Amino acid sequence: MKYGRFLVMFAAMVALVAPGVTQTLAQATPSPKSGGTLVVAQAADIKGFDPHTLPDFQTVRALGLIYETLVATDANLKVVPALAQTWQFSPDGLKLTLNLRQGVKFHSGDVFTSADVKYTLQRILDEKTKALVRSNLVDISSVDTPDANTAVLTLSEPNVSILTALSDPNAAIVSATSAGKDLTDQKNANGTGPFMLKSWEPNQQLVLTANKNYWDKGLPYLDEIDIRVIPDESSILAALRAGQVNFAVLSDPTIATQIKSGSGITIQRVPSLAYNVLQLNSTHKPFDNQQVRQALSCAIDRQQVIDTAALGEGQVTGPNTVPLYAGQVSDLSCYKPDLAKAKQLLTAAGMDKGFSFDVIAATQEPANAVNEAQNIAAQLAQIGVTMNIKTMDTDAYVKAWLAADFDAAIALNGGRADPHLMFIRYWSSKGNLNKVAAYTDSTLDGLLAQGQKETDATKRIGVYQDFAKHLVDESPWIWLYNGYNYAAMQDKVQGYIGTPLVSIYYLRQTWINS
Repeated sequence: MKYGRFLVMFAAMVALVAPGVTQTLAQATPSPKSGGTLVVAQAADIKGFDPHTLPDFQTVRALGLIYETLVATDANLKVVPALAQTWQFSPDGLKLTLNLRQGVKFHSGDVFTSADVKYTLQRILDEKTKALVRSNLVDISSVDTPDANTAVLTLSEPNVSILTALSDPNAAIVSATSAGKDLTDQKNANGTGPFMLKSWEPNQQLVLTANKNYWDKGLPYLDEIDIRVIPDESSILAALRAGQVNFAVLSDPTIATQIKSGSGITIQRVPSLAYNVLQLNSTHKPFDNQQVRQALSCAIDRQQVIDTAALGEGQVTGPNTVPLYAGQVSDLSCYKPDLAKAKQLLTAAGMDKGFSFDVIAATQEPANAVNEAQNIAAQLAQIGVTMNIKTMDTDAYVKAWLAADFDAAIALNGGRADPHLMFIRYWSSKGNLNKVAAYTDSTLDGLLAQGQKETDATKRIGVYQDFAKHLVDESPWIWLYNGYNYAAMQDKVQGYIGTPLVSIYYLRQTWINS
């Protein structure tokens, strides 16, 4: 039973890795009231309604209110029941039995059963789907449905991260009746979540209405959520102050830090697992040369990027952003800027005269991506490297990013509660986003395989710290910092809980104290 005991211990450890959230959970509020419309602003629109294939944060947040997962990750990063009420691993760790919640219906009225679980997981695992989390679930070799309320996942090998993987919003359950349908189309949006799609005007407004048959009785409290697209975050703040908007997720620290207590607006500031990174495309010259990549890493003062682009709102990070696994950034190569070493590396690579390259940066979310790019460009100029900034709207950026159609990219990538889930889709040679990472090596594959099966907690931490050190040495990307998730709301908005993840899950229990 070693494997089962570890899962209990690991869940307890995970509950310790979200500093600052517990205090938010403990805040006293009046008794909730039902009714009303919450007007939400965001800087960019959603891209469709397929929860398995769309990576942008705006879409992931909104679809997390329409669709649900088998298990959820709460504000303290603990795995908790959702569509599965309980679960058990076999002693050898090769079977996961999920006992499904009964009385759940899709928005269409169809009853949720194990057939929907089987269809969903098969859809995610089908390479034709191009599901974002396929790599996280690829060890599922079969899904059996002994009855309508039980799903049994058989794994090809033990995987201690598989339960957390099932909580990913990109692993949301869809109805088996959607087979053959285009899930990006709004007419096929059909989840089990607390809100249902009412209407969508692209690039303007998304309206969700309460699911009156929601399984969690009494929720949601809100009648509707009206999500409006306001491309500029300073305009979002103005709309909050004017009472035209009730709630917004902000990505720009220069805007979020303007909100003061007593202003009628509350700001929740939670350390984020998402990380800001300069992605280098190692399939493009000169980034196919490790010394060139290392030179850029040595040249960049990461704290300066934070201070300049994010007003100091963040912490320098390596690849591991889960605090339990992070280790000390001082142990990572070139985390102390060294221009002399950077120039030596360029000379060794035959690039002593410098070079130029293009970097893509989104103009909407993260809102400070262009500021980051400008600061990095100024720093790289000190070693004779010219970085040309190409700004793009979110649609164009996501398309180019997924196609790895860039020399380099300023990115904000979502974190995960388990480091294996952060890494495998990018850095496994078989990862479904390895094209975006544009780099593989056998050391990374070996460490991922080791960490997936390691049931000793201390050893597992060591594996992923070794993984991070190797990544930084190779420098296919240059990790910069992780900041904060900001949720701004009028004081009358109650019950919301911010999390370290890309989620507005707790709007399900939010209410308006009017």
